[in-house]
Amino acid sequence: MIITTTQTIENRSIQEYLGLVAGESIMEAHAAKEILNGIANNKDEASEIYKSKMTQARLSAIAEMIAKAEKMGADAIVAIGFNYQVIHDEMLMFATSGTAVKLAESALSM
Repeated sequence: MIITTTQTIENRSIQEYLGLVAGESIMEAHAAKEILNGIANNKDEASEIYKSKMTQARLSAIAEMIAKAEKMGADAIVAIGFNYQVIHDEMLMFATSGTAVKLAESALSM
């Protein structure tokens, strides 16, 4: 599965737009609070924990989005966007979305 933040894929033609696909991941309240409290007390260590948790959340959301696109028969997802949101000052949500597309069989001639 090709995924990209751009609206096109170099040397490939989009045959069909299948629709919007999205994935979400929510970091549980206690983990988010621990990270925020840790940042205040030990910035370096908390920063590494924070990055790791955020990476896990991002990858989980992307995996969910890809699974949805595969069910639609997509070859790629274009125009992907990412968003983080704090919910009720306790939970952290990571969301990603893009457009599932079917690619033409042959590459574009240059």
